Amino acid sequence: MFEKQTFEAIELLKRMISHPSFSHEEKACADLIEHYIEEEGYTPSRIGNNVWILGSNYDSSRPTLLLNSHIDTVKPVDGWNFDPFLPVENDGKLYGLGSNDAGASVVSLLQVFFLLLKEKQTYNLIFAASAEEEISGSNGMESLLKELPKIDFAIVGEPTNMQLAVAEKGLMVLDCVARGKAGHAARNEGENAIYKALADVEWFKNYRFPKVSEFLGEVKMSVTQINAGTQHNVIPDKCSFVVDIRSNELYNNADILAVINSNVGCEVTARSTRLSSSATPQNHSVVTKAKEMGMDIFGSPTLSDQALMPFASVKIGPGQSSRSHTANEYILTDEIHEGIKKYFELLNGLSL
Repeated sequence: MFEKQTFEAIELLKRMISHPSFSHEEKACADLIEHYIEEEGYTPSRIGNNVWILGSNYDSSRPTLLLNSHIDTVKPVDGWNFDPFLPVENDGKLYGLGSNDAGASVVSLLQVFFLLLKEKQTYNLIFAASAEEEISGSNGMESLLKELPKIDFAIVGEPTNMQLAVAEKGLMVLDCVARGKAGHAARNEGENAIYKALADVEWFKNYRFPKVSEFLGEVKMSVTQINAGTQHNVIPDKCSFVVDIRSNELYNNADILAVINSNVGCEVTARSTRLSSSATPQNHSVVTKAKEMGMDIFGSPTLSDQALMPFASVKIGPGQSSRSHTANEYILTDEIHEGIKKYFELLNGLSL
C-alpha cells in the first residue's frame, strides 16, 4: 500500500530539488507545486511564494487541520560531492539540497492530503507549502495565516524520523549595549564600557529561570558575540554584545525580556519577540494516537514555523534533523514511504 503515492512523492521531490528555492527566492518551486496540484485536479490558492489548498466540503462548524511544511532551503554549504540541485538517487537514497529539510515532508504531506480527502473525515483539511521558514520571514507563514480560515491544529512537517515533537523551543535575540566614557589608557581617566558589560555577561551566564519544562528543559541564554574598542590606548566608551535566548513554553518572550531588564544595567533591545515556544497537551487526540502507534514523544530544540502559529501543533516528518543544512543532504526513499504511511495512519479518522 502507498506505493503509488510514494512514487509520486519521490518524482515531485526530484523536480523540487532541480528548482533552487532559497529563502526569498522560492518562486520557481512555488510555481512547480502550484502546477502539480492543478494537474492533480485541484484548485490551489497562492500568496507570494506560499501555495495552499482548502479541502472540498469545507464546513466552518467543523475543526480545521492544517498540513504544512516549507519549500525554502538554506544555501548549500561547502563540501558537496556533486551538484546540490541535481537529484541523484543511489542505493535507496535521494540526494539533493532540501531533500531532507524539508522537501520530503512537503511531498509526503501533499500525498496524504489527497488520500485523506478520499475518506470521510470529521475535520476540514488544508495543505500549505510555505516560504521563508529558514529565516522566519514575514512573507512566509506569517502572511499566509492571514489568508487562511481559523485553524484548530497543525501538523508541521520537519525531519524528526517520524517521531512526534510535542514541544518546540522559541527564540529571541537581544542586542545589548553597555556605555562608559572614553579616556586615555595611560592615565586614570574614563569609564571602561567592557568592565561594565562583564557584569551583565556574567548575569546572563549564571541566571536560571525557575520554571523548567518537562520536554524542553530550562530557558537557555547564551552570549554569542561581543564587540568593543577602537584602538589599544583608548578606554572604550561602548561595548555591545548579542544574546541568543531559547525559551520554553512556560515563559513568553515578553516575560523573559522583563526579567532581563530588571536585572542588567546595559541597554537591551530585542530584535523580535514573535518567535514563541509552543507545547501541545499530552491528552490531545493527536498525541494520544501517536503514543498508541508507538511513536516517541519529545521536545525539539530547533525552531520552525510552529513559532508563528497561535494554535496547537506538533512537528513530525520523514528524515533526520542531523542531515539538515549539511553537504550531500539526502532522504531515504523508504523514509518517504514510511512517512506517508504513518501520517495517514495518524490522521485518518482522527477526532480533533
